[in-house]
Order: sequence, then structure tokens, then C-alpha cells
Amino acid sequence: MKHLLLCLLCVVASQNFCYAEVTKLSANDRKILQDSSRFHEVHSTADLPPAIVALCGDKVAEPGQNWNATDVVTDRTLPAKRLIWAAIGGDYYVVHYERGGIAHTYHVLVAKIAKDETKPKIIWQAMGGPFKDYSAFVQALRSGKLDDRLDWR
Repeated sequence: MKHLLLCLLCVVASQNFCYAEVTKLSANDRKILQDSSRFHEVHSTADLPPAIVALCGDKVAEPGQNWNATDVVTDRTLPAKRLIWAAIGGDYYVVHYERGGIAHTYHVLVAKIAKDETKPKIIWQAMGGPFKDYSAFVQALRSGKLDDRLDWR
């Protein structure tokens, strides 16, 4: 019985290490992102301004396309990142993508382009997922299943 309780305690404690409280997202931006009625999903980089896609890296594959998912690069012409989905809400852009390499990771980038601007501003970025859609992202944001402690770009 002691071993069972110890194992249960370890499992619960380890989950707390896997996720971190979102600390770098302003209360106003959080409120906007959690209002999913403001956002509509897109599933192609062509539906995003090139400046937003550029914030994710030099090249980003479309969902379902070939990409370099591991650190074993078989084709140098393929990107190391692939779009999962993006969401647009007014001047806010949320991009959820995966990154290959030694570790396969999932990222969320939130940027904003003001009406009279051409250069986007990064509002927030975090690691976590994958999230099947914007609603799943909002749920993860509410429950603290994203890590924004480092600059993941």
C-alpha cells in the first residue's frame, strides 16, 4: 500500500513539472484569446500574411505535407516546421505548428498586426500540444498546459 501511494504521489508531482503556469501573457490578451467566437481557423499558410508565417521560421510546410520531422534530414529542401492550424481574430493571429529535430515539439505563436502596420508584433509564444483545434488550445490555456518560460523560436 505504501508503494502504491508513493507511485501515485510521484505521478501527480511529475505532471506539475510537465506544465507551467502561463506567465508572459497579459490579462487583456488572455481575455481576447479565450473568446473563441472572435477567431476563425485556417489550415494553410496561404491564408496568413507572409510576415506572420515568417515569425515561425524560414519555411513552414502545409498540414499533411512532407517535412523534416526528425534530426535525420533526408531532404534539405523540406522545412523543419509544419503548420497544424492557425486562427485569425481581427488583428490577432494564432499559429499552432510542430517543429522537428532531436525533439519533436509543438508551438503556439500569437502575433498582432495593427491596421496601419505591415510588421507584426509577437504578443506571446509557448510550447505545448498538439491541439486539434482552437477550442482545444483555449482549454489548454485555461488549464495551464502550455509553457511560456523560454523563447521557443
